[in-house]
Amino acid sequence: MRPRTPPWRLIVAAFAIAALATLVALVVRALDFDAKVNIAEVAAVLLPAAVTVAGVLAWYRGHAARAAALRAPPGEDMLAEARDVLAHLVRRQWREESRLRSLDDPVPIPVAWQLSVNAALMSAPRLISQGEPGFAVNSADIVGLAEKFRALSRRRLVITGGRGMGKTTLAVQLLLRLVATRAADQSAAGDGEIVPVPVLFPISGWDVRAHPRLHDWLKVRLAQDYPALASPALGPDVAAALAERGHILPVLDGLDELPEQARAEVIEALNASLATGDQLVLTSRTAEFAAAVGRAGRVITGAAVITPRLLSPATAVDYLRACLPADPPESWREVLAALAARTTPGLTELASTPLGLWLIRAVYIAPGADPTPLTGALGGDASALRSSMLDQLIPALIKARPPSDDPADHFRPRTRLDALATRRYLAYLAFHFQPTTRDIAWWRIAGTASHGFRLGVRLAFGLLAGLVPGIVIGLMSEGFANVWVVGSASTVAVGLGVGFAARSWFDEPPGYAELRLRGRTLLLLRSLGRHLARWLGAVLAFALGATIAAEIVAAVFEVEAGFEVGASLAFSFGPLLAFGGGLAVGLVRWAEQPTLTLVRTPVSSWRADRALTLLRVAAGAVFGSAATYLGGIALFGVENDGLLDLLAGLAAAVIVGLVFGLVAGPIVGRHHAWLVCVLSVTGLAAAGRLPWGIMRFLDDCHRLTLLRAAGPVYQFRHAELHDHLAAVHTRTRTSRAPDEAAPGG
Repeated sequence: MRPRTPPWRLIVAAFAIAALATLVALVVRALDFDAKVNIAEVAAVLLPAAVTVAGVLAWYRGHAARAAALRAPPGEDMLAEARDVLAHLVRRQWREESRLRSLDDPVPIPVAWQLSVNAALMSAPRLISQGEPGFAVNSADIVGLAEKFRALSRRRLVITGGRGMGKTTLAVQLLLRLVATRAADQSAAGDGEIVPVPVLFPISGWDVRAHPRLHDWLKVRLAQDYPALASPALGPDVAAALAERGHILPVLDGLDELPEQARAEVIEALNASLATGDQLVLTSRTAEFAAAVGRAGRVITGAAVITPRLLSPATAVDYLRACLPADPPESWREVLAALAARTTPGLTELASTPLGLWLIRAVYIAPGADPTPLTGALGGDASALRSSMLDQLIPALIKARPPSDDPADHFRPRTRLDALATRRYLAYLAFHFQPTTRDIAWWRIAGTASHGFRLGVRLAFGLLAGLVPGIVIGLMSEGFANVWVVGSASTVAVGLGVGFAARSWFDEPPGYAELRLRGRTLLLLRSLGRHLARWLGAVLAFALGATIAAEIVAAVFEVEAGFEVGASLAFSFGPLLAFGGGLAVGLVRWAEQPTLTLVRTPVSSWRADRALTLLRVAAGAVFGSAATYLGGIALFGVENDGLLDLLAGLAAAVIVGLVFGLVAGPIVGRHHAWLVCVLSVTGLAAAGRLPWGIMRFLDDCHRLTLLRAAGPVYQFRHAELHDHLAAVHTRTRTSRAPDEAAPGG
């Protein structure tokens, strides 16, 4: 059945064209065709009228086409292409991230995994696999792990373990293997069988009350993390179709990072959402998962639950030897001997987890530090040894990885960081991004500032927005006193309105922008034409309303030129306004259309939202200049000194346009995350809470492996590091003097 365009659009289009025809007829009747000047006036009326009719028809047909597209679900061919695009983006994203985390350098840490012995955490064996389930694998054998996963009846896996045991690492390794073999798996699959694309999401972002079904949340996260799925080349609703039809294998990381009640709600929501063919990978600490299952009253249907074994001293020694030179110094030989002999209990316990081995490598091996403290007084207490190493971690990584300007060097920061300042900044972020979420979303940093500071930012926006119209309205008033009274009142009124609206800016996610023209020229022309048509259609209403209003005013005040003045204003300034506005909006909307290669990282999302803001400023400046200049000529004409008047008018228009762009550009539009973050960080940086260049700092910490990236957000490399630094900030706040007030706590 062919989709129908809503009848009201047809009625509006017909009424608009009829009204335009009536308006043109009235203008023509009022003209004297014997005068040459009036023939020119007729042309000046008919030309905008023709363009406006074309705009109305384009508006009507455009909505009809979009309505048809929105009603037509994506076909299988389109979904297959979308799966390929998503698989390529996921593989590229996580290969780069795993390389930065050194997951295979020099070798993977060989953690042994086995099926949980706690039968209360799993379904009956017949629901997990055919025959007796078994899952004895090693993280150094990812090929074997993937085969075990594929052998599960429903391909659902819960990876549990203690802190620092490599749960997320195993999930990433499994994801990379599955996405690498997806094409071959699809070729070997039976007719109608779907091989989904594995996609990792931090589960801390799932609010089951806002999105009760898993698939509803996946739609939102796919659109946020992979905007390429919204590319015009794939059509509408592709991300939703992928989530709904089982084309996504969600890898949900960090159930234990949710509040206790939310963990049980997630398990209930998973069981309510997963159909028979839906696959799943979930990570969680063992105790938290067991408590959530008990609170929910049921397990995750058909999911195998695996747990790790602690690393033996021999395994830890072998790994550390692989990280050291072939002939290690005497101090290291003593440490390795003590570890093998288990003579230092704290060191033995620390080295039994991947986190402990990473700390030893980062704090002592990478910077070439003396490892004697590992077997000293701290070596007898694992907790004290771990805390000491977490304290030393930041200066050790900064020392081991000096800055580099080489774009090909992904493992070194771009600037030289100060260890104490870095610790203070990261402690601030760790404190404010917990306990409900561990995702450090840069657009949420503005929300960490105090309420008073955020209110000040909103008022500043409002006053800035109200200043220009206030001055203009004031200058249009007669008398010096009216200039100040009317102008100030207008500034306050507009400012309060914008300031109130800016309240939501602190919660807005970033937009995305692609400014490269190559391969997108036709898309640009379509966007410009579509929005130009919309604005020209709106001009018709403006023209008709202005003319009717002028005629009413003329009748009330007995002025003869009311109709002529209204028509002149409508048909001289209106099309110019529509032309400038349509092109400006069309340019911005074109830039917001993603490409098939766009994957969101924290840095790319920051740059994209910044580009959108600056593009709005530039478009607003050009639009304001053109509208002011051409509108001035149309309304007031040119005096005898034509060239001088044109140049003076151009200079004035450029000034007005720049002011308009600087004021309107940052305020209008759908995305303000970058602007709000920059202003908020300015206040926090002045108070010493955060660095001035926040994104450069976060990127450098990512390169230092203090942070890890998961889509457009950062997380601390380990939850232990996050908790340690949050405690540092808590102690700092406790000892801070009462008079040291700041924009952020």
